[in-house]
Amino acid sequence: MKNRSRLAIFATILSAVTCFGLLSGARAADGDLGGGNTNEGFKALNSLTTGGFNTGLGWYSLFSNSDAFYNTGVGAGALALNDGTTNSAVGAAALLLNTSGSYNNAVGVSALLYNDGGFYNNAVGHSALFNSVDGSENNALGDQAMYENTSGSFNTAIGDDALISCTEGNSNVAIGDEAGTNLVDGEGNIYIGARVNTGGSSEFEFIRIGDDTAFTFPYDTYIAGIFDRSVDLGTALFVYVDDTGKLGTNLVDAAGNKVATPQAMLNESRNQQKRIAELEGTVERLAATVQEQAAQIQKVSAQLEVSKPAPQVVVNKP
Repeated sequence: MKNRSRLAIFATILSAVTCFGLLSGARAADGDLGGGNTNEGFKALNSLTTGGFNTGLGWYSLFSNSDAFYNTGVGAGALALNDGTTNSAVGAAALLLNTSGSYNNAVGVSALLYNDGGFYNNAVGHSALFNSVDGSENNALGDQAMYENTSGSFNTAIGDDALISCTEGNSNVAIGDEAGTNLVDGEGNIYIGARVNTGGSSEFEFIRIGDDTAFTFPYDTYIAGIFDRSVDLGTALFVYVDDTGKLGTNLVDAAGNKVATPQAMLNESRNQQKRIAELEGTVERLAATVQEQAAQIQKVSAQLEVSKPAPQVVVNKP
C-alpha cells in the first residue's frame, strides 16, 4: 500500500466524488448557512440538512455531511464523505473517506484518509494513519506514522515512520523516527529511540530502548534513582544482562534451562539469617525463663529463711 502514489490515489478518489457531486444540481451557497454552519468552497457542506456547528472550507470539504454536528473540514476533500460527529480534518484528503467515525483529529495531507468507523484517533503529519479503517484510540505524530494500520487500536507512534508497518497490533508505543518499523501485529511493546527496531514482526510485550544495531555508537546508560538506594533484602534479586542488552533475573543455558546462580547463595543467606533470628528469639525466651525461675528460687529461699525456728541455748548445769 505504501508504495503506491498517494497523489494518484487522492486524484482517483476525488474524481469519483466529483462525479457523484455532479449528479446533484444542489449547490450550497458559500458563507453562513445557519445553525452554526459555515462553508467556503465548491460543494463544501453540499448535503447539509439538520446538522449544526459544522465548518467546511475547501473544495468538497464535508460534502456528504447531512445531519452530523461539530465537524470541521479544512482542505480539498477534507471529511468529504463524513456523517460522523465531532471530527476535525485539516489538509487535503484528511479523513476523506470517513463516514461514521467520530471524535477524530487529522492534521496533514491524507491523514486518516481511509478511516471509516474508527473513533478517538489523532493523526498529525502527512499520511499519518493513512490506511486505518476502523482502528480506534490511536495517536500518530509524524509523517507516515502508523501508515499501514488498518484495525489496530490503543497505539502511540511519535516520529516520522514510527510503527509504519503495524497493521493490527494493539497497545504499542514507539517514540522516535522509524521506531518499531518492523512490527506488524505484535502487542504491548515499547520502543524508545530513533530507529529502535523489533526482533520480529509479532513481538509481544517487549521493551527496547536505544538502537542496538552495529551501525550505532555504543551507549553509556545513566538511570537516576538506582545508585546508593536501599533495596529490601527479603525480596532483592540479582539482575543480569547479556550481550544483546537484555535484562533478567534468571540465568539459562543454551537449552533454556535455569542454572545455578549467586541468587541461590543470596537465598541461602536469607534462610541462614532467618534461622539465626529464630535462634536468637529462642535464646531470648530461654533467658527470660531462667530469670523468672531464678526469681522464684530466691523468693522460696527467702520464705524458708523466715520460717526457720529460732536457735535455742542449752545451759549446762554443774
